[in-house]
Amino acid sequence: MNALLFPGQGSQVVGMGSEFYKDFDIVKKFFKEADEKLNYPISKIILEGPETELQLTKNTQPAILIVSFSIFKVLKDEFGLDLSSFKYFAGHSLGEYSALVCSESLSYNDALYLLNERGKAMQAAVSVGAGSMIAVLGMNIDDLTDLLKSSNKDDGVCEIANDNADGQVILSGNKKSVDSFKIILKEKKIKSIPLKVSAPFHCSLMKPAGKDMEEKINNTKFNNPKFKIITNVTAKPETDTNKIKKLLIEQIFSTVKWRQSIIEMSDTGIKNYIEIGPGKVLTGMVKRTVKNANCFSINSITDIKNLINEFKK
Repeated sequence: MNALLFPGQGSQVVGMGSEFYKDFDIVKKFFKEADEKLNYPISKIILEGPETELQLTKNTQPAILIVSFSIFKVLKDEFGLDLSSFKYFAGHSLGEYSALVCSESLSYNDALYLLNERGKAMQAAVSVGAGSMIAVLGMNIDDLTDLLKSSNKDDGVCEIANDNADGQVILSGNKKSVDSFKIILKEKKIKSIPLKVSAPFHCSLMKPAGKDMEEKINNTKFNNPKFKIITNVTAKPETDTNKIKKLLIEQIFSTVKWRQSIIEMSDTGIKNYIEIGPGKVLTGMVKRTVKNANCFSINSITDIKNLINEFKK
């Protein structure tokens, strides 16, 4: 059995999807639709930059959806990938929207709108420079949780934003609180790396963004997805649209349980994991979490041909 994975913020790069844009009219159509829906030339930002514009959260979030959905449609419609052997779709943070669009639960245009609004809401929730995120390496989630609880913290926020893989956990919160915890990690000789982000995502500081998105998500039409969606908040499969909407709101300020999501898929028989969209971040996390997993990253037409050949064996 197979699963499709869709990347989130951090995978973006100027020029992503350009080979597909050049070779397929269907991709040009999706890029043009995005420009019209968002009322500004996001396709130009994706293909040409500047990088500073692409890195803005309000641009990054729809941009990754545009590229992921374009690649998915080329894989499915132009190369005829048979999806009957696919059990789950899962996306990392904003990638959950890509999963919902590709499973025909959410329309492409509605997802573009929601992600643009989500990006703006998340950016506005905390003033620039007031938040921080770090990656903690080589420490398991339980030990890190215990250390967070036992540390003498101020009244600020320092919470687990992403449980990505074995030995890779992301913390998010107020800059002061995160910096204080970095000192504790350093004293214990635990490595941490600051992330280049514009806001402290997936922590309680994002609750205003969740509130802002609640009405917009609830007022958007969702259909029951054609594939089970492993959600970030529960790491369990969902097909009920009311639950999916509720979880998309919660996802903004909750931990992304990516490691648990991969374990859930593996435990229910998934052997092949195909990442669709820019980068190879997710397949790297799968390899760290599940031994002997077959991983494929689809970033080019050659990648698609290799995947199709592999599936013919």
